[in-house]
Amino acid sequence: MDSLKDILLSPVIAFGIYMVLVTILSGIGKSLSADVTHESVEKSSIFASGEAPSKRPAAPGYRQFFIVALFFAILHLGALVLGTGSLEPIMLLYMTGLLSTLVIMILG
Repeated sequence: MDSLKDILLSPVIAFGIYMVLVTILSGIGKSLSADVTHESVEKSSIFASGEAPSKRPAAPGYRQFFIVALFFAILHLGALVLGTGSLEPIMLLYMTGLLSTLVIMILG
């Protein structure tokens, strides 16, 4: 017989529990939201801290975030390889390469 932990963590049961919790939280959020019986421009507009929107359209690209994303990808994958590997001399060489890559990206 399966334990309660195995039953609760089965994908179908876990998804069902998740859907029930999401429905409850969504209902709580709807009950806390503003009443929409009085439609106005202020209630339907986006709040931007009281500042007027800029006239120039904002179109950020991925170029400015690519180095940061690559930095964290290298850092996390390097930590994963170091964490799952055993203590061998090749890991020292790997860590040296990882650290030099990160320093090059930081100073860059």
